Amino acid sequence: MKYVNAKMILPDVLVKELQDYIQGGYIYVPTKQEQQKRWGEVSGYRKELEQRNRKIKDEHDRGVSMECLSEKYSLSFHAIRKIIYQKG
Repeated sequence: MKYVNAKMILPDVLVKELQDYIQGGYIYVPTKQEQQKRWGEVSGYRKELEQRNRKIKDEHDRGVSMECLSEKYSLSFHAIRKIIYQKG
């Protein structure tokens, strides 16, 4: 996260108003609800996990055991089972 000096982006009247609440500190301005992204969407990691999970399901459908999948993907047996039986 990059910090920006309020004086560089906000009108003076708003900076003065903010100074009544906080001076010399940091303030976080959250993203609007409609613009928020889900976890992993920005980095692409969510897509990577979805592709990996699809491969796991496909291999299991072709007869590969959960134990073998657990070793191959370095995941616990419980994690493999959860991936295979999740809806979607």
